Amino acid sequence: MSLSAALQIAQSSLNARQTESAVVSRNIAGANDPAYTNKHAKLTSVYTRSGQASGVRVDGIGRATDGALLTNLLTATSIATARDALVAGLGRLQSTVGDPELGLSPAAKLGALATALQQYGENPEDTNFAQAVLDGATDLATTLNDASAVIQQVRARADSDIATSVERINGLLKELENLNRYVVKGSQQGIDITEALDARDQVLRSLSEEIGIRTLSGDNNSIVVYTDSGVTLFETVARSVTFTRTNTFTAATGGHTVFVDGVPVAGPGATMELASGRLAGLVELRDEVAVTYQAQLDEIARGLIEAFAESDQNGGGPDLPGLFTYPGAPVMPAALSSGLAAAITVTANADPKQGGDLDRLRDGGLSGDPDYVYNASSAAGYSDRIQELVANLYAPTTFDASAAIDPTGSLSDYAAASVSWLEQARKVATADAERQSVVVTRTEEALSNTVGVNIDEEMQRLLEIERAYEAAAKLISVIDEMLDNLLLAVR
Repeated sequence: MSLSAALQIAQSSLNARQTESAVVSRNIAGANDPAYTNKHAKLTSVYTRSGQASGVRVDGIGRATDGALLTNLLTATSIATARDALVAGLGRLQSTVGDPELGLSPAAKLGALATALQQYGENPEDTNFAQAVLDGATDLATTLNDASAVIQQVRARADSDIATSVERINGLLKELENLNRYVVKGSQQGIDITEALDARDQVLRSLSEEIGIRTLSGDNNSIVVYTDSGVTLFETVARSVTFTRTNTFTAATGGHTVFVDGVPVAGPGATMELASGRLAGLVELRDEVAVTYQAQLDEIARGLIEAFAESDQNGGGPDLPGLFTYPGAPVMPAALSSGLAAAITVTANADPKQGGDLDRLRDGGLSGDPDYVYNASSAAGYSDRIQELVANLYAPTTFDASAAIDPTGSLSDYAAASVSWLEQARKVATADAERQSVVVTRTEEALSNTVGVNIDEEMQRLLEIERAYEAAAKLISVIDEMLDNLLLAVR
């Protein structure tokens, strides 16, 4: 090997080690950044036409990657955020039940009313017990009103969060478009794009929190992003995600649909429905869980109106609402009357403060029609009507089956089942969220172990680079000395 060839090899080695040293320094600086991936200089051996070694060349900067683990992390993150959104909403709905020991649920209030009725039935002449029944009924109606209001607040908040999520998705897609353009251009020009690739992966992770995604690699390190239901979110340019927010919710209000590039992916009429991501969880909360719970409360309200309804004592007339009424009276409410829990009230005809009479609880005639009076003689010891009301609370009743709980039990059973349904839904969602959180954490750890920076390894690499640098410098020094000797010899 000639001295010039040896010198060329030594110089190329020095240049390569300098680049490697700079890369290691970058790695050490980025070690605490979870979005940073381990970088390395891509070295290639250079040969002459005759096949003789001619040094090394730096062909660019590479980074540690694991596509399978990243895909798993994106999927796990999307599922986790969907569960988290549902758990948060169920936690707010849980406030309508509260601590079972405090007796704040509709079922507990119904039980308290039944107890007051039983005591009144044993003392029908005592207005104090009659007042206790009126207070219990008012408390129960108010509890249903308040619970219905909470449900609609939860739906409205979910709808607002959907709008926020859509806005964030559009922002992330625009950021992804800019990064992808830089990556493609940089790949074509052969410049270092590793930082841009890290940033793009981080955008994908943020995007997966909002919406379930799948990715596909293309030429020049480009990517295409789809929703988990197969709708294109990004391909060269970002697709538009649109949603119209609903400001006020009632039981009869339906939320709007989320569209990706004009395709409905979440909400009413979704044809390519999302399976995961915060959006999916929020839509499930707004359109399914909260709506089902509202239906249960509406059926409890209908059951109350029917249980306390009055019959025509002279025959022929239809049943009329009694102690519990609603704006549609005197017609009895139909099954699954949307928003009935928000509208149910206690009739003013039983409340002395509103010109009513407590004795009507015992005697009947709360509807205002004299044909519906049970105790025509106004006997103070009359308790048949009160005992009938108590029995009605525990008698088999038919409820609408679409409300997701047993439709064949008594009103008391149905109210208790509603509380159990909500608690079970919260427990299941919480368990799912906790389990998925573990999956995300472990996947993050596995990915970090694969592509992250290990300080000990980097310091070892730095020592190896230093030794190689010293060896190359030593070689140059020897070559320099040999050239000096050669020049002296030819003088």
